[in-house]
Amino acid sequence: MTKQEIIQNFDPSQPGLADQSIFGLPFTADQSEIIIIPVPWEVTVSYGAGASKGPEAILKASFQVDLHHQEFPDLWKLGMYLDLNEQTVKWEEDSVKHKALAQPIIEALESGEVIENIPSLKSDLDKINLVCQNLKEELKERVLFWTKKGKKVVLLGGDHSTPLGYYEALASQHDNFGILHLDAHLDMRIAYEGFTYSHASIMYNALQIPQISKIVQLGIRDFCKQEVETVMEQGSRVVVHTDMDMKAEAFKGITWEQQCDAIINALPQKVTISFDIDGLYSWYCPNTGTPVPGGFSFEQAAYLLSKLADSGKEIIGFDLVEVAPGEDDWDGNVGARMLYHMCGVLAKNNGMDVGEKIIFNKKS
Repeated sequence: MTKQEIIQNFDPSQPGLADQSIFGLPFTADQSEIIIIPVPWEVTVSYGAGASKGPEAILKASFQVDLHHQEFPDLWKLGMYLDLNEQTVKWEEDSVKHKALAQPIIEALESGEVIENIPSLKSDLDKINLVCQNLKEELKERVLFWTKKGKKVVLLGGDHSTPLGYYEALASQHDNFGILHLDAHLDMRIAYEGFTYSHASIMYNALQIPQISKIVQLGIRDFCKQEVETVMEQGSRVVVHTDMDMKAEAFKGITWEQQCDAIINALPQKVTISFDIDGLYSWYCPNTGTPVPGGFSFEQAAYLLSKLADSGKEIIGFDLVEVAPGEDDWDGNVGARMLYHMCGVLAKNNGMDVGEKIIFNKKS
């Protein structure tokens, strides 16, 4: 069947079809406008675990997401496809293997040991840094494979180390772009715990990509002295909106809309979004790896992203990371719904037909 025939014969009001791709959509990769690359990876996590299971949890929960989104009612017709393949399996296997190697290194550091003085751990550290570098290169290649086919490509983590290859792929196609970074953490540590590609180092590593001209961070409420020094050294290239400062502005009467305007105005013309789920209040993501009190609501984040879509800026991609499942489906449910909204934001911003926003209680 052609894509149009599939659309005509598909009932978006029915329960999601679990034998189909993400959100129960019946389209093939070639028929889908948005390709979602899952990266089930968490090698360097040092506190809570589970982020590598995030893509699987989001996929499972996605079948319960109603497709008739108020803001993007026709989004489903564009097609979103989860790019599960043999490489995904390899990444997950590598993650399990090398996470096991990383844990003794982390424990030794927490005991005050010097890794360079322990040959076996130093050898394992080198292996971990190499496999993380390989992931970066393989992911970059996979992203470019799909973008060369004219697809919009997004990343679904995994821990927050995963998007680096994605950013490098974007950098090979765009001379100048920024990152809108929603997170509880600055993620500016330099090779945290000796891991070059640590989840806590993603934004520091992103700064090494010259095409990234600005990083605008918000929701930040946890950082170390080294990270602050790094931010200060970058000058206007990094703009930080801490949760404390944003809440203080709100207490003084500055609206969320006004704060969003300031955030968006600080971004360059082209922007990718990096959304660490722990930027939200912890009750949205109770099982994420490094939760911190405070944050913003799901609705605040969705409003900001929708406002960015309408701002005249060009959204070139996004990543959603650090969703970790618990004993129930809650974290996956929140992640799936944010993923769907972000796909709508990306599609609308790029001129795709997502339908007209549904307005209830219209005034006569």
